[in-house]
Amino acid sequence: MTTSLSNRQRVQFSAVLAAAVCVYLGLCVKEYLASYMAGTPSLSRLERAVALSPGNADYRHRLGRYRAFVAGDYPGAVANYRAATALNPNDAHYWFDLAGAYQVVGDAEGQRAALERALQAEPTAPDVAWVTANFFLVDGEIERALHEFNVVLQNDPSRVAASLQACWRVRPDADALLNGVVPARPDSLLAFLALLVSQRSTEAAIKTWDHLAQLHEKFEPRYLFEYVRFLIQEKRPEAAMAAWQQSANTLGLSAYLPSEANLVVNGDFGLDILNGGFDWTYVNRTGVRPLLDPAEFREGHRSLSLTFEGPGIADAGVQQLIPVHGGSPYEFSAYYKAGEFEGAGGPQIVLRDVYSGAVLYASDPLTDADFWKEVHSRFKTPDSTVLLSLAVERIPAGSPIRGKLWLDDFVLAPETAATADGSKP
Repeated sequence: MTTSLSNRQRVQFSAVLAAAVCVYLGLCVKEYLASYMAGTPSLSRLERAVALSPGNADYRHRLGRYRAFVAGDYPGAVANYRAATALNPNDAHYWFDLAGAYQVVGDAEGQRAALERALQAEPTAPDVAWVTANFFLVDGEIERALHEFNVVLQNDPSRVAASLQACWRVRPDADALLNGVVPARPDSLLAFLALLVSQRSTEAAIKTWDHLAQLHEKFEPRYLFEYVRFLIQEKRPEAAMAAWQQSANTLGLSAYLPSEANLVVNGDFGLDILNGGFDWTYVNRTGVRPLLDPAEFREGHRSLSLTFEGPGIADAGVQQLIPVHGGSPYEFSAYYKAGEFEGAGGPQIVLRDVYSGAVLYASDPLTDADFWKEVHSRFKTPDSTVLLSLAVERIPAGSPIRGKLWLDDFVLAPETAATADGSKP
């Protein structure tokens, strides 16, 4: 059955519909005007936007920021921020700005309450956590401060260094920070390690590296090289070698580990030179050109060539550090081949105690050998010796020299009981 409307009913329905449309359009225009006013940085326009849309928390917040940062009216800012938080209590930035305004007007309790509400609204927001952590720090609430610094460390890379410095200043305990504050991630642990190295906190740095190694996650090898260099400077070669061994598999450096048969890493130069850690390192020396030479080698597929071009030098710039045991016998050998040399003497292979500088072995001058020739020695380390440097030096230092030298097959190994007695192994 179809029900038709009378003319009177049609007129009434049309009138109601028209009124609704007018109201809707009016609201739309009002909101448009409020949005337009709020988008213009002017006090009168922002106030007009608030008047047009009193239930809009964002307009209240904008008006509060204008009063704070442009007009310098912090009591007025507090009133508007409070209105914004009342309209929308779930936006941490509203509470955050309210806390800042309370700080300026000297209302510490209001500031604390606003920061607490900001944390409730967005517990992982790093900017909120940063300010809150520093507030708790000043207020003596160390544990709460450390908790918020942990939030910063997990979410804001730009504040990692400053957060770690603050944490270490108030809680210089590596175990406590590693177990509750510093995230178990390579980036965070490496940043913490850098801080500890700068403070020369050796034991804390070793604990941090252990945590890093236990992650078995890759990172740039340069961090390992820098850490090894630090431990060498701190006279902790055993810890440096432990770090080298811990990270070898993770960083793809297993081939660069020493063995019982040979403590020299990459002694035949078959691997690329890392220039760091316990592989060969080099620095540029004027008048010396190093090269991995595939055209000349004793075994394997290349040797190290050093071309001396005249100027006096103390060493060739090539070196390897080798941890050893004090008071122990060792056997060393290497092979060399030389072109014609000009100048008194010649370059020599030298093993020194890194810390005392004492020479444990120095070869004869490496000259006059147009075929591969062996140098060989047995020696016993002094009781205090824990780290050797293997280098090519110029003795006498500074004396001019010209010529070319090839080196290959370096071996340093603990001497067996049989050879120590003088018999053949």
